[in-house]
Amino acid sequence: MNAPLFEKLCIIGIGLIGSSIARGARQHNLAKTIAIADSSAEALKDAAALQLGDSFHAQAAEAARDADLIIICVPIGAYAEVGQAIAPHLKPGAILSDVGSVKQAVVRDLGPLLPDHVHFIPGHPVAGTEHSGPKSGFAELFAGRWQILTPLPGTDEGAVEKLAAFWRGLGSNVEVMEPSHHDQVLAITSHLPHLIAYTIVGTATGLEDSTQREVIKFSASGFRDFTRIAASNPIMWRDIFLNNREAVLEMLGRFSEDLTALQRAIRWGEGEKLEDWFTRTRAVRRSIIDAKQA
Repeated sequence: MNAPLFEKLCIIGIGLIGSSIARGARQHNLAKTIAIADSSAEALKDAAALQLGDSFHAQAAEAARDADLIIICVPIGAYAEVGQAIAPHLKPGAILSDVGSVKQAVVRDLGPLLPDHVHFIPGHPVAGTEHSGPKSGFAELFAGRWQILTPLPGTDEGAVEKLAAFWRGLGSNVEVMEPSHHDQVLAITSHLPHLIAYTIVGTATGLEDSTQREVIKFSASGFRDFTRIAASNPIMWRDIFLNNREAVLEMLGRFSEDLTALQRAIRWGEGEKLEDWFTRTRAVRRSIIDAKQA
């Protein structure tokens, strides 16, 4: 067995993503020891029962002390608080990363708090489920999925490659991207779909009781898919929308224009226009399947 990439891995926040990282790091021998921090006593209890780490801490600073790799896995709104707590305890040469779905906000909130002797490399694993908590994680979550790294100019290339090797060890494909470009791309591929799902399911909850019961009883696959997406962690998604508002609002504006055009085509019976639109969008689905991201 190869030597671990890191002596000590610290995971701050042991939900779906954090627990999956812990499981994968253990399974693939990517870290000699794993320290886990979470503000929830119940989450720490579950993590200990599942043997996800070697030490468990209510305070992030305790877990981060002497760690070679620290990965922040809490909602984006809590990043500044976590950064202030751990910054004085980060050892020289440590790599600090995260798993947030927005990257410019991470740079804004964490960057100014960190000492110069730390390699700050924001990241985003494009993987997940609608479930949350330590029990929901699994080591294969990242297999065949993309891990996007968004290092700032001047970041040590060796540190970037070492972090990339860690994620490849978890089964991910690794892509390096500029933070603002990441936020634009994810606004359309992830954030807008979630916003639409929350809206559609929210609309269903506003129907009369009898109709609402029938909606649930006769849910077709489309509505079921929306409910799955809309079941995602509400705090996490609140923070995503608030911290990527410009890109989300831009994509929402484009979507609204396209929706109006489709509405007009339906009203005026423009079948050819509808068929052309649906044919083009069908091709996108085929491309996703071909890319093995389905």
